Amino acid sequence: MNIHLSHLCSLNLDFTLSCGQSFRWEKLGEWWYGVAKEKVFKIQQISNELLFENADADFIKEYFGLRDDLPRILSQIAKDEQVKNAVRALEGLRILRQDPWECLISYICATYKNIPAIKRMLFNLSKRFGEKTASDGYDFYTFPTPEKLAKANIKDLAECGLGYRTGYVSETAKRVYSGDFDLKKLRKISYEKARRELLNLPGVGLKVADCVSLFSLEKLEAFPVDVWIKRIILKYYSNNFEKKFIKKISLKKSLTRSEYERLSLFGRRYFGEYAGYAQEYLYHYERTQC
Repeated sequence: MNIHLSHLCSLNLDFTLSCGQSFRWEKLGEWWYGVAKEKVFKIQQISNELLFENADADFIKEYFGLRDDLPRILSQIAKDEQVKNAVRALEGLRILRQDPWECLISYICATYKNIPAIKRMLFNLSKRFGEKTASDGYDFYTFPTPEKLAKANIKDLAECGLGYRTGYVSETAKRVYSGDFDLKKLRKISYEKARRELLNLPGVGLKVADCVSLFSLEKLEAFPVDVWIKRIILKYYSNNFEKKFIKKISLKKSLTRSEYERLSLFGRRYFGEYAGYAQEYLYHYERTQC
């Protein structure tokens, strides 16, 4: 199947799938392969055409955020030269609508890890606790359900390389599987309320809550702050803070809760309702310039 992309509905598939917002996509030859809704689908972009197999057009439009008014969003976040440079370089990058359960576990695993290490952990989890499936001669694994991880032996979970995150993944899975925590309702409530709910889960701090809110719950105002965003704020936006605060956070590896809140709130106020798009453009642009 295919979708024709217009100027008002542009997409750069490579930017969108390689910018660090998701961890289980693979590019094999000309095709990107992903697993969603218990099946493998593949997609490629040729100029303004999206070609895809084993998925329907509505799913593709939803998953890749094609209903977002990207020209309007990019014009709203282009507040300064740094963002304008990022937008020019990366136009077509879109925020995905990932499955909230997979996104939640992915970002619990992502704490203090680089992208290759995160990918390894999620591959190990999926291989051990998911279901094997194949496409074009390649093997893939579905993401494990809350039930599978809730009932998993702690030792088996730990052998996936989760380290101290093992207990967090196990306890969060138990809460979701038991119905004590309803992930689905979070899309229907405000960003602030969804974030507060997520912070009640084991292993979920402010950054994880913001990433899950942005990349799976359609809270486009969320502004996650990681080491890259902190570096970007220090480099380009430090004049928005007093010098004492900037000096203090520049000398530290990690942020306190109040320091994180201050930087995230700055992003949301400065960039507005689409601060999450600004965050991802700035984040990926800075990484590609290094």
